[in-house]
Amino acid sequence: MRIGELAELTGVSARSLRYYEQHGLIKARRESNGYRHYDPSDVELVSEIRALLTVGFTLEDARPFVDCLRAGHATGASCAESMAVSRRKLAEIDEEIRVLLARRAEVAGQLGQTCSGCFAKGES
Repeated sequence: MRIGELAELTGVSARSLRYYEQHGLIKARRESNGYRHYDPSDVELVSEIRALLTVGFTLEDARPFVDCLRAGHATGASCAESMAVSRRKLAEIDEEIRVLLARRAEVAGQLGQTCSGCFAKGES
């Protein structure tokens, strides 16, 4: 399939597909006229990449998931390397949550000192 078809099937722009290709996550064959040609399996790869990017993974983080799918696994998350990336990402998210909760407590504390009735019940 051509790049426009892959873009339409996955909801990813042709520009993004070329970017994924530039980073080695997907590979296109060139037709005699120079057009890119993608395999049907690339739909699953691009969908995996898109889903990972949506939840905060980087393109480099996506590489083990793509490799896992290419190796024939049912999901990109079922290989040891992708599980390690998921565990690392989860730890990063947990740290971000801790930082945000500490910031929230600080701001709430400052507001509570100056405005004792500013919080509705259960907000502080």
